Amino acid sequence: MTNALTILGLLAALPAGAALADDGCFAPMADWQPRAAVARLAERNGWTLRRIRIDEGCYELDGSDAEGRPIEVTVHPATLEIIELEYEDEDEDDDDRPGPDRKGDGND
Repeated sequence: MTNALTILGLLAALPAGAALADDGCFAPMADWQPRAAVARLAERNGWTLRRIRIDEGCYELDGSDAEGRPIEVTVHPATLEIIELEYEDEDEDDDDRPGPDRKGDGND
């Protein structure tokens, strides 16, 4: 009976492990779009690029949007699908400064 429960527990955990393994953009290099295509995607969206790099099998773009706000964009290398667009907070390390959700004068 104990063995049966152990096996059932392991089988229940398998789908969760499979979902966690699919975090990156895994595509064969032969299917990747060239960096020039990534730059054209950025241009069409009004982004100014500082850097294109590869992270976890995805293209990761650092730059700014049309309003000049710093952005980081994750793009699938084969389809050029935008997976994530994140606005970078230049003051994210400044924990002493009160923000809209913090109260106080910074002396706490």
